[in-house]
Amino acid sequence: MDETVNAGDIARLADVGRAAVSNWRRRFEDFPSPVGGTASSPLYLLRDVESWLRRNGKPFRVSPAERLWTQLRTADDLKLGEALAAVEADAQTFEFLHERYLEAHSRLLNPTPSEVIEVVLATTDGDTVIDPACGTGSLLKASKARNKIGQELDPVSAVIARRRMPHAQIYTGDSLRHNGVQERADAVVCDPPWHDRAWGHEELVGDARWTYGLPPRGEPELAWLQHCLSLTKPGGLVAVLLPSAAASRRPGKRIRGNLLRAGAVRAVMTVQPGRDLWLLRNPIGRAPEQIALLEAPGPLDPNTRVIDLLDDDVDLSPSRRNGTDASAYLDAQPTFGLAPLPELREQTAPPMTTIGELVRAAPGKHVVTSPTGAIYEIDPRKIDPDFLEGVLRAAFARTPTGSTRLDVRRTQVPSLPLAEQQRYGQAFAQLKALEAGLEEAASLVRLGYNGLLSGQVGPA
Repeated sequence: MDETVNAGDIARLADVGRAAVSNWRRRFEDFPSPVGGTASSPLYLLRDVESWLRRNGKPFRVSPAERLWTQLRTADDLKLGEALAAVEADAQTFEFLHERYLEAHSRLLNPTPSEVIEVVLATTDGDTVIDPACGTGSLLKASKARNKIGQELDPVSAVIARRRMPHAQIYTGDSLRHNGVQERADAVVCDPPWHDRAWGHEELVGDARWTYGLPPRGEPELAWLQHCLSLTKPGGLVAVLLPSAAASRRPGKRIRGNLLRAGAVRAVMTVQPGRDLWLLRNPIGRAPEQIALLEAPGPLDPNTRVIDLLDDDVDLSPSRRNGTDASAYLDAQPTFGLAPLPELREQTAPPMTTIGELVRAAPGKHVVTSPTGAIYEIDPRKIDPDFLEGVLRAAFARTPTGSTRLDVRRTQVPSLPLAEQQRYGQAFAQLKALEAGLEEAASLVRLGYNGLLSGQVGPA
């Protein structure tokens, strides 16, 4: 069987970054030629890569799990999920294969990012948790609930979810049209397929789940919100990931208003650009007077009066709340100041070297980190750390696109004795402080605009 690997696989095998693999492809004429894949993601024969790495003295290790993945990759891309679902492997190996599967099909599967999963689960709790659009089970698996129940439309993903969680109940089918979950949960978590406009509007016109109103045809998000609420016990919690537009689109304002009046909405929190986490509760008792609108993950402190949201738009967008912006501007105003410009003068250009030559001439244990996270270990008795950090920042600043393909080691820099490097290092440090101050100033300008627009601050 001809096992294949992509650039990411090679980077893992050799314990380097993907940029290093791209560099090998450009620099070495004997680097293996692609045997498949696409121009942006070529595939290489594993045996050719192993041979090349040995020939060039680069350490590598192919674990049994990694080798099993390369065997799975020989399957047709459209059948890769089926191949994964059928593989015989222990739980740890299966999780490894599942991670590689998500990476290989990230655009098709659109998995919930791990950092977002952490935020979702931090807002919910309970003995029984349901995910009515569970995919391959990542949200459910990360939950600490004792009873885990899911439903998934795609039968292959449902099988994978069962493999990952043998003790969970995973139903297969369309949750909105054919709900298979009869239990009621302490909490419901969901990252639904909100882009699916053919969600069943015509078939579900009289459905009992639409307690807060019939979702408009183009608002499947509001169908999923109400479906999730219907799966909870009284007082049960709901955490649903939705596009930010769902908080403000006019067709959904009646349902948003009804959710607010009933006390079902606890918070709307922006977790990624264009993506909000809606936190709800199956209402019991008196509706709260305030909810939390948060522009970033944080404590669920109510900060917005419900009565102020029940206007003609019923806009629940976190960005609409700018009282915090105004207070942040007022807090910063008395003490804000910019770092001074370094005093620079015209001079005759000194001899030049490259960053690569500079670093090679002074190996050591002092760590300097570049803007991309690359680490350089130097001897500070031979290279001034502030000078090296400054030339690294300057090298990337010269690249308008911020391209990670820049070979920073080839960048020409002044060749200077240590004492002169230290003088340059001080100037670089001043520029760095000024840059940070300007970024803060730009942020304060935006806060000032918001505060004036909202009427929460005014001219002195």
